[in-house]
Amino acid sequence: MTQKEVTQLSYEITGLAIAVHKTLGPGLLESIYERCLKYELESNGYDVKQQLTIKVEYKDIEFESELKIDLLVNDCVIVELKTVESILPIHEAQLLTYMKLLRKPQGLLINFNTTNITKSMKPFVNEYFSHLCQGL
Repeated sequence: MTQKEVTQLSYEITGLAIAVHKTLGPGLLESIYERCLKYELESNGYDVKQQLTIKVEYKDIEFESELKIDLLVNDCVIVELKTVESILPIHEAQLLTYMKLLRKPQGLLINFNTTNITKSMKPFVNEYFSHLCQGL
């Protein structure tokens, strides 16, 4: 994928998250938003993996961990959902670490406990994004 394609995919994911939020509103459990967003993404033709376990590599060992990402879309954008009063630095660090461990170029941190997803959502890119061609 190119940077442009990843950016476009993230834009489309955000639009579907907004649609879910407009329908359900704030105040529900994270798992409900996750299931509904997965449904919307799959209904629109995206490949979605839910609650994917993350392998950790440490020195010369690799092991399955208890870490799980909420959604992985088209094998390149990690979507972490929250239903919290405010996004904290630990939530951002968690997503950045997941992106690094899975070697994915983009991550979206979406808080459904808000009146406006667009203002509270945080997109992240890393070195894997910078290695993609721009695709202009």
